[in-house]
Amino acid sequence: MNPHAKRLLFRPPKSISDAKSPALPKLIAVRNNTEMDTNRSRIRDLGINDRRYLESAQGWLGLGRWMEANEELELITPKMRAHPDVLCVRWEVYAAAKKWEMAAEIARSISVMLPDFAFGWIHWAYSLHEMKRTKEAWGVLLPVADKFPGEHTIPYNLACYACQLGDAKAGWQWLEKALEIADESAVKLQALEDPDLEPLWREIAEI
Repeated sequence: MNPHAKRLLFRPPKSISDAKSPALPKLIAVRNNTEMDTNRSRIRDLGINDRRYLESAQGWLGLGRWMEANEELELITPKMRAHPDVLCVRWEVYAAAKKWEMAAEIARSISVMLPDFAFGWIHWAYSLHEMKRTKEAWGVLLPVADKFPGEHTIPYNLACYACQLGDAKAGWQWLEKALEIADESAVKLQALEDPDLEPLWREIAEI
């Protein structure tokens, strides 16, 4: 997988409920505008100061400064640090620091808190994959594949996991699904640079 496209870093929107699908496939989790309708009423909004700290953390991450980003997150009101917007950025911090075990736990928590939000599932699986636990990553992502039919990241990542587990045939089938959902040329270019998909490079080049 290409760490700058599919893995890192997804920049969460100012509010998790504002996220929109990208025009080109960054191959990272985003959500549509209706995913959290059933959860909105139970999620308290961040205050102005906490939102500023969160945005500052995102700014530091954009500069590649994860330690400073983490310091900004530590300024957020303690009871609001479990807010999903904060957890998404916390995942970025741990991922940038390559603290994959903690990143996996954060993403797992998001998937429990917001099961209709693709970010948690995708990043939980991805974190496991980074720890060389690809079979577990496959087990996390496969059961929710049908739950997010418009999210091309899921079949793409499943294609990567299948190839790394030695099943190039399944990998190709999942990649075809990703190509159907997203911009074909963009996904093709991405896949040709993705070492996880090396077993499929010849077939991809012929598309």
